[in-house]
Amino acid sequence: MKIDIDFDKCCGAGQCVLVAPDVFDQRDEDGIVVLLEENPAAEQYENVRQAAAVCPAAAIRVEE
Repeated sequence: MKIDIDFDKCCGAGQCVLVAPDVFDQRDEDGIVVLLEENPAAEQYENVRQAAAVCPAAAIRVEE
């Protein structure tokens, strides 16, 4: 699984962090997404897919 983030699109909504807190976090200063785990474990794949699906800015892209 490859996770790409378009930081320019991120609006800091934090939905990704709620769905996959082991993979995503947010910067304290502006809420922009931080990728904590570039190569998540297989058991995180569904959470990562869901995080990409719920991102209101479509800033997260997942390739498998």
